Amino acid sequence: MSVPVEMKKSVAYSAAPKAVGKTHSRPSAFAVFVRQPLGRAGMLVLLFLILFCYVGPLLYRHSAYSMHLTALLQAPSAAFPLGTNNLGRNMLERLMVGGQTSLEVGFSAALAAMVIGVVYGAVSGFVGGWVDAAMMRFVDMLRAIPSLFLLIFLDSVVRPSAGLLVLLISFVSWHGVSRLVRGEILALRNTVYAEAARTIGATNGRILFRHLLPNALGTIVVATTFMVGDAVLVIAGLSFLGLGLPPPAPNWGAMLSDAMPYLSQNSWWLVYPPGIAVLLTVLGINFVGDALRTAFDARLSTPR
Repeated sequence: MSVPVEMKKSVAYSAAPKAVGKTHSRPSAFAVFVRQPLGRAGMLVLLFLILFCYVGPLLYRHSAYSMHLTALLQAPSAAFPLGTNNLGRNMLERLMVGGQTSLEVGFSAALAAMVIGVVYGAVSGFVGGWVDAAMMRFVDMLRAIPSLFLLIFLDSVVRPSAGLLVLLISFVSWHGVSRLVRGEILALRNTVYAEAARTIGATNGRILFRHLLPNALGTIVVATTFMVGDAVLVIAGLSFLGLGLPPPAPNWGAMLSDAMPYLSQNSWWLVYPPGIAVLLTVLGINFVGDALRTAFDARLSTPR
């Protein structure tokens, strides 16, 4: 009995090995981040600085405010590994304690600016129309004022404190992230899942904060990371100009400012340690931010 041609083709097709297509899975942002050499280097630098500033004083156990009148401007030695300043204060301990102020104010100011900028930019982009135009003109007006001059003016008319520095720095830093978030929301507000949420009766607040903002998380995280580095530099700059926290509270910018009169005396231990600390902090934060940007970009560009 002859087998129908159609059955032969069906059997041959089923017996032939099927070509296995490559499936692409989108990697997590963390997986891409840890493969970035700059990201790992930045995390190691930040981890070292955090341990140095917060664990170091617990182990070294010297006062950052005690004055050793018999050891003024002493070069590094076994008793004082980073020497002393003009008042005989231990530079190593002051470097540790001063780093706490710089890091805490920097991270707090960046987080505050992130919250203000995200909410402002998200509302502006989601509402649109004349409200969006008016809100963005206000941002343009604030960005037209030089941030440094505004900080100097505000800091000179009020008594500086750590909390006030956080408010001042966040006030001049939220504009950039607001524009970034506005652009992301404008691109996302008419997507399919946003329209589907509207169809099932979701409120505008739920659509914005539950569906749109999570999809802009990559942009927000990267922008916040870079703002931390900028805030640390601003704190150092204000303190260098004498507008930071009042003495004797140490911070890296004030230590650099106090060291300027002694450069001609070759007192290098007063300048290099705080300068290198500021440099390492900003580099570490920028390395992490650059790696995060690469990680989120690679995650979004990888097909499923």
